[in-house]
Amino acid sequence: MNKQSIPPTVPSDNTPDRFSFLKGFTSKRLLTLNVVLATIYFLVLAFAFQPGNHLLFYGLIAGEVFHLLQLFGFCYTIWSDKVKQKFDAKFVAPVDIFITVCGEPVDIVRETAEAALAMDYPAFNVYLLNDGYVAKRDNWREVEKLATQLGITCITRQVGGGAKAGNINNALRATKSPYIVVFDADHVPHADFLRKTMGYFTDKKIGFVQTPQFYKNQGVNAVTQAAWDQQALFFGPILRGKNRINSAFMCGTNMVLNRKALDEVGGMCEFNIAEDFLTSLFVHQKKWKSVYVPEVLAEGLAPEDFLSYYKQQYRWTRGSLEVIFKYNPLFRRGMSWAQRFQYLISASYFLSGFIVLFDALLPLLFLFTGITAVNTRTMTLAMIFIPYIFSSLYALQLSSNFTMSFRAISFSISSFMIQIRGVYAVLTNQKTVFAVTSKQQIQGNFLYLVTPHIAYIVLAVAGVVFGLFREGLSASLLANLAWVAVNVAFFVPFIMAAAPARTPRVKRRLATNPAGVSK
Repeated sequence: MNKQSIPPTVPSDNTPDRFSFLKGFTSKRLLTLNVVLATIYFLVLAFAFQPGNHLLFYGLIAGEVFHLLQLFGFCYTIWSDKVKQKFDAKFVAPVDIFITVCGEPVDIVRETAEAALAMDYPAFNVYLLNDGYVAKRDNWREVEKLATQLGITCITRQVGGGAKAGNINNALRATKSPYIVVFDADHVPHADFLRKTMGYFTDKKIGFVQTPQFYKNQGVNAVTQAAWDQQALFFGPILRGKNRINSAFMCGTNMVLNRKALDEVGGMCEFNIAEDFLTSLFVHQKKWKSVYVPEVLAEGLAPEDFLSYYKQQYRWTRGSLEVIFKYNPLFRRGMSWAQRFQYLISASYFLSGFIVLFDALLPLLFLFTGITAVNTRTMTLAMIFIPYIFSSLYALQLSSNFTMSFRAISFSISSFMIQIRGVYAVLTNQKTVFAVTSKQQIQGNFLYLVTPHIAYIVLAVAGVVFGLFREGLSASLLANLAWVAVNVAFFVPFIMAAAPARTPRVKRRLATNPAGVSK
């Protein structure tokens, strides 16, 4: 074992509530009420009112069916997080620690490697999986020198292919321990990472153990905060619920893999840019089980600029949608129906961009033409919709311990063009290159990425003026104006994040070795 003695230091952040996303409460009564209200709203919309334009009406109904399925999937997933999984704290087996590197700053790699070496566990080896040479990064030799300084092994690929998955598979061929831990270069493990994960492998059918991704730089700016708030929902109630159904996913980093499970599926999936998601599906298909440990055991970095966030979201979108269009879980044997549903409901979320765009265009269409999807001049629809949407928001907040912010919802809704681009790329079989998320803030003007959102606001202003001239301040115009205002409110934070930064980049605080303290 190439472990060094490194003195522990203080954690990078001592905020008491920093892990509160893992403590959300699920009210089954609230979830039931939420589903009932959503169903009533859908039935009233579909059958109680006269359709306006039939094409728009059926498009609206299709969108509401999608929303209803997503809501049902969310409520079913978080219904309970109670699960019995064997854990033997005395279980010990040799482990290979893989730290994937592809041009990240050496100081970031050093912090992660030193923390890995300081883990409290008797049998492991640390490897730097250096992809800098094949990716033509200038600092690949510095990574090799770092490995020499720390007394660990650096595996530098000479032949590329398969991106991060190919890098891991290359290291698998050069190592032999029965268990593998994967850390991204910026995800710094706590000292007790292995102590709190390896015990689950006392069950020989466990294929992998996943722990949360926590962004220690979440407070740097609006992008990092929104990125974290979105992650908190997934790594909080959603993955806790999936764990109950043996449907937790690999999430690329902070995970322990059973080599036998990986060998059985041919290693990490190299033909999908979301290699972790698809590999999880293949592992579950082979009857291996998964574990999600709802405890922060490593800390990483969120994208600190809009361009990096945009690319990360596009990669996740493209990779997830391929699961639907190329590897649809409904038609794959070996998994339970609950597992198939979990993969499908998670991947299909990225189809919501079409629904967001359609719903946003409906009030604009009315303002310019007077055409509506539904003929109603009463408050009946609003009286049913408002309780439904508020119960949904409250369930979302309660389950995540009130960590879900307006900015996170804004970024989720405003990402509709990323999702539409992802669908188009999958259907046209466009080649997408795996891009490592930048670990340093990229300065620049990224407003070109939000031109649809800016165009929407311009059209909204013009539409209001046009609508006032056409029919005056009618009830219908006010109702559609309200919907336009809501959409604009969601788009504005997204647009502001893409604009050139007015203030200098906040210097990232890095602990010398945050692994020394277990939270």
